[in-house]
Amino acid sequence: MRNTLLEAARLVVRAQFLVAMTGAGISVESGIPPFRGKNGLWSKYDPGLFDISYFKSSPLESWQLLKKLFYETFQSSKPNEAHYVLARLEAKGILKSLITQNIDSLHHMAGSKNIVEYHGNTRELICTECKKITEATPQKIEKLPPLCECGGVLKPNIVFFGEQIRLSTLLKVQKAAENADVLLVIGTTGEVFPASFIPFEAKKRGAKIIEVNIKPSRYTEEITDIFLRGKASEVLHDLEKEVDTLLKR
Repeated sequence: MRNTLLEAARLVVRAQFLVAMTGAGISVESGIPPFRGKNGLWSKYDPGLFDISYFKSSPLESWQLLKKLFYETFQSSKPNEAHYVLARLEAKGILKSLITQNIDSLHHMAGSKNIVEYHGNTRELICTECKKITEATPQKIEKLPPLCECGGVLKPNIVFFGEQIRLSTLLKVQKAAENADVLLVIGTTGEVFPASFIPFEAKKRGAKIIEVNIKPSRYTEEITDIFLRGKASEVLHDLEKEVDTLLKR
């Protein structure tokens, strides 16, 4: 692992445009359950409950579930070392862009700035009528369903099933994938469409892929150049130490 870490650190230090892409695996250590897998949300709840059509037809019931699963859970969750390492790499000028599939805002809380939140976030609410975006304060979501000043129902500013990824988001991701010469893939197995195509697009354009996961994914055999196996917080902590050592030479 030491030699592999050093090899990965060399790629990171030499990168002209390092991009990171994170999935649910990076936030599990912060107490946030994944959607897929044995203990994932989909094993306990019907994914149809997170479809935009259900939200529109049953906003109260939808909001009761959303508040329980997301806002009450996320409220006590804090960034872990993996989130902080990425924020520090950005502050050092090494990491140029961070694409996350997560809606928990932990990268935001850790101090990362140049974040593309592919599936949106729960810290914002968007009106289903006038499209105005406001902060999701405890006061705003105390009475359910929360309403906008215009009378429209507010929804978390996340991408529900049945909704399209925003064009502005897709353009930012496309630009990052095109510019990346090194892509750090962390805690994602490549099962979520269409985000799963991002590493393949970067690889097609010549990027080196460094993967951090607790077990092999669909990327590992197909496009990964360096596979760092382990918990994201531990692997990124060790990777940062190797990067810092190289920078001091």
